[in-house]
Amino acid sequence: MNLQELKQKSPSELISQAEKLGIKNPSTLRKQEILFSILKKLADKNEQITGGGVLEVLQDGFGFLRAIESNYLPGPDDIYVSPSQIRKFGLRTGDSVEGEIRAPKDAERYFALLKVSQINFETPEKARNLKKHLII
Repeated sequence: MNLQELKQKSPSELISQAEKLGIKNPSTLRKQEILFSILKKLADKNEQITGGGVLEVLQDGFGFLRAIESNYLPGPDDIYVSPSQIRKFGLRTGDSVEGEIRAPKDAERYFALLKVSQINFETPEKARNLKKHLII
């Protein structure tokens, strides 16, 4: 399941999908809450969820993938990117990143990036090699 595809569905389509997954009373939830519930349910069933966005690296070393739908501003759809992934792949603010994500655990508020599949529309290996040749 792709997060972007799910976001583009209408509220009625999301309600229908939520009911199929066994989510109780989805019609009483806001669109964002339905989306979150669907993704959480899919993650509980160990279904692969992919997502992406444009990276914003914060001062603390971690970052978030921001969505174009929210004009790249912070929001509940953001995907957390760990400092180790940022260092490993040489990621910088403005990079377009896609990959496998997981649902938030107990005390977490955001989905988290598990595995990077694309950086700036290239494989991680190719993107890393391209960055080595760039003059900054």
